[in-house]
Amino acid sequence: MTEPALSLGLPGDDPLPRAVAVDLSDDQDDAYTRVAALIAQAGLTLAGVPTAALGDRGSIDDKEGRVFSVLGKAGSGKTQLLAMLTTALLDADAVQIGPDGEGQRAGKRSFAVVAPTNKAANVLRQRGVAATTIHRIIYTPVYDPEYEKVAEWLRDKGEGKRPTHDLLTEEALDRALEYYLEVESVPAALATVGVRGSEFITGWTRRDDAVGIGLVDEASMLDQKQLDDLRAVFGTLILFGDPAQLAPVGESGEMPFDKLPDQSKAMLSRVFRQEAGNPIIDLAYALADPELDFAGFEGLIREAAERDERVVIAPRADPELMARSPMLVWRNATRIRLIWAFRTAYGLGETMLAPGEPLICDGAELPARQRKKRIELEQAGLVKGAQTFYLGPGKKPGFARLYVDGVEAPRLSVAAIIQIERQDAEPIIPTAARMGASFLHGAACTIHKAQGSQWPTVQVFAPDLYAASRPNRDEAGLPLWKRLAYVAITRAQDRLCWVTRYAMARPTDALGTDDLK
Repeated sequence: MTEPALSLGLPGDDPLPRAVAVDLSDDQDDAYTRVAALIAQAGLTLAGVPTAALGDRGSIDDKEGRVFSVLGKAGSGKTQLLAMLTTALLDADAVQIGPDGEGQRAGKRSFAVVAPTNKAANVLRQRGVAATTIHRIIYTPVYDPEYEKVAEWLRDKGEGKRPTHDLLTEEALDRALEYYLEVESVPAALATVGVRGSEFITGWTRRDDAVGIGLVDEASMLDQKQLDDLRAVFGTLILFGDPAQLAPVGESGEMPFDKLPDQSKAMLSRVFRQEAGNPIIDLAYALADPELDFAGFEGLIREAAERDERVVIAPRADPELMARSPMLVWRNATRIRLIWAFRTAYGLGETMLAPGEPLICDGAELPARQRKKRIELEQAGLVKGAQTFYLGPGKKPGFARLYVDGVEAPRLSVAAIIQIERQDAEPIIPTAARMGASFLHGAACTIHKAQGSQWPTVQVFAPDLYAASRPNRDEAGLPLWKRLAYVAITRAQDRLCWVTRYAMARPTDALGTDDLK
C-alpha cells in the first residue's frame, strides 16, 4: 500500500501517501487492510489497497452484521487510522452523513463518523475529523407539517417547487438554501434565518434509511442497546475502542467488542506519541505491569516529574485550573468536598453563583409533553455531560446566561435548575426555573463521567485512587485503581497534575469570564 496521496484533513497538513507511507506500524497497516477488505465486502473499494492484499481478510459472517473492532490504548494511532479511513471513503466517492442525518443521496454509498457523547465527538472535531453523536445519526428529526415542504425543497437543493411560508420571506428562503448547499443540514439552514429547532422539529424517530458504513469512536463507552441500534442502522460497523478504559455503568465490566470473534478484531500496539517522549503515555502503559502496585506507580510519577515539566506533583489542588477543567476523582463524596473547597478558595457565598463558575449539564428537567423545549436545548448543545460556564442571571426569573463549551454559538440564556450539592444535606439551588436545563457544579468530575473528554491540563486527585486500591477490587480482570488511573491520566492532552493532598491553593486572580470569548 503506497499511493495515491491522502490528507488527514488537519490544518496545514500536506497530502500524505495513503496508509504505509504515513509510517504506519505493521499492526496499523494490517488493520487498515482488514477494514478495507471488510468495506470491499460491502461493495466499496478503497484506493491504494491492492486487490491481492485484500483476499478474504475482511470476510465476516453476516450473522455478526459485519462488525469489526480496531482496539488500542491511548497513543496507539486509532484516531490517525480513523482519519485516514474517513478521507479514503470520501476519495472513493462515498457521502458522509452530517450531524442531523442530512446529506444522503440516491445511488451514493454513505458513511458516518460518530461517538457516544457530544464531548467525544468534539474531541474528534478538534483533531480535524468531522464527527457527530450517535443519537443524531440513529434518529432523524420529524418536521412540523408547515415546515416539511421547506425541508423537502432544501433537500432537493431548490430544484423542486418553491415553497411558501408565512414566516419565511423569499430572501430568507434564498439564504437558507445557500447555507444548505454548503452544509447539507436542514436544521442548520433554517437556524441561519432565525428559525429555532423547536419551531420546526416536533420529535425524533429512528431513521428508516440505512447508512452503509459507520466509524464509531470511543466504542468502550457503548452499552448493549446502543450497539444494537447501531447494528440496525449501519450495514458495516467499525468500532474504535480502548480495552483499558472503564466499561459502561451496568455492563458488568464488559465492553461491546468483548463478544466479537477474534477474526473481527485488530489490536494496535505501537505507541506513536511515545516517539516524542510523552511521559503521560509512558505512565499509562506502565499500568499494564501486573507487578506494579499503587506505591510503585506514584514512584514512576515522581520520576517523570523530575525529568519532564509535562508531569507535575502538586501538594494542593489548583482552583484556577478547576475553573476550566474539572478535578478528576473516583468517589462522589470527594467530588462534592472539592467543589466546596474550590468555592471557599474564591470566597464565594454559600447561596450565590459567581460569573465564571464551571457547570456540567445534567440533562433536562422537562415533562414528556415539552419535547419542543427539549429539542431546543439539544440544538443549543445542552446535552447531558456538556461543559458550561455561568455568565450571570438572565432577564427572566429562573433564567441563567451561560457559555457552552465546544459549540458554534456558545452564549445563550436558558431556563435553568442549578444545583450545588452538599454532603449530608439538601443541595443549594441558586437558580431554579420551574422546568428547563439541569446543571451540577463542574469544578470536579468523576473519572467515569470524564471518559471521552480531554483537556490541555488535567488534575487527578491521587488520594481517591489510593482509596480505590485498598479493597483490591477488580474490574474485568484488572485492578480497579489501574483502570481509573489509566482513564484519568489519558484525559490530559499536554500536562498532568498529580494532586497528593486534601488541600486547596489560593487563587492568584478573581474568578471571571474574560477568557470565555
